Amino acid sequence: MNSPAMKLVVVGASGRMGQTLIRVICETEGAVLHAAIDRPDSPALGKDAGVLAGVGELGVAITDDPLKAFVDADGVLDFTVPAASVEYAELAAQARIVHVIGTTGMSEEDEAKVKAASRHARIVKSGNMSLGVNLLGVLVKEAAAALSARGWDIEVLEMHHRHKVDAPSGTALLLGEAAAEGRGVSLKDKAVKVRDGHTGAREEGTIGFATLRGGSVVGEHSVLLAGEGETVSLTHKATDRSIFARGAVAAALWARDQKPGLYSMLDVLGLSK
Repeated sequence: MNSPAMKLVVVGASGRMGQTLIRVICETEGAVLHAAIDRPDSPALGKDAGVLAGVGELGVAITDDPLKAFVDADGVLDFTVPAASVEYAELAAQARIVHVIGTTGMSEEDEAKVKAASRHARIVKSGNMSLGVNLLGVLVKEAAAALSARGWDIEVLEMHHRHKVDAPSGTALLLGEAAAEGRGVSLKDKAVKVRDGHTGAREEGTIGFATLRGGSVVGEHSVLLAGEGETVSLTHKATDRSIFARGAVAAALWARDQKPGLYSMLDVLGLSK
């Protein structure tokens, strides 16, 4: 006997990512849009979420009341801002439902609150929800481990659209963490995120980040492993943000049958070790 469709809540429903999530939910077997949430000052409040997303009337009006939206829901999809994601994590814990978090730029305090909420909620959190990026992370870890000898430097280069507010991106940090794990070091200790002025020679063993912003670029990430006389480049380019939405919906469907806990996309994709 098939399980009933998973009732999903989309937060930030009027934004580009929110509208993409709504469209993907409508395309996905086993998922249905249960509610749509937006900020209290949004001009989209009261409008039909399906009409706004371009899929036709769904009978789901956009609301600013998460408590009402979470009633009878099975999961929430969240690509918003850290403060809001922490709040939704706490609500998901109270409701004992799934919370998929694609929000980036969280502080250590935010991360701790999300982890605490995962004692009761099934939380899937990732700096990037796409299959390609998470596979890239696995490859970066292996490459960093294989090329761990002195003389091999690691640089993470990323570019996003002009509207992105955090830097480095969550995906860049995900890749940096993979490189650090491959080398058996702490990214917090080895990351170099800013270079300006007379910096001196590159410090051995550091992991550098370069951030570019402009235009409408969805997301481009490269990890460069530079040795003496040769460079290895591992690259992922996103041309459509629906890849993140499809990953988020897949994560929600996967987490529905899991125990409470904090998971990553590597768990969802069966790539965790």
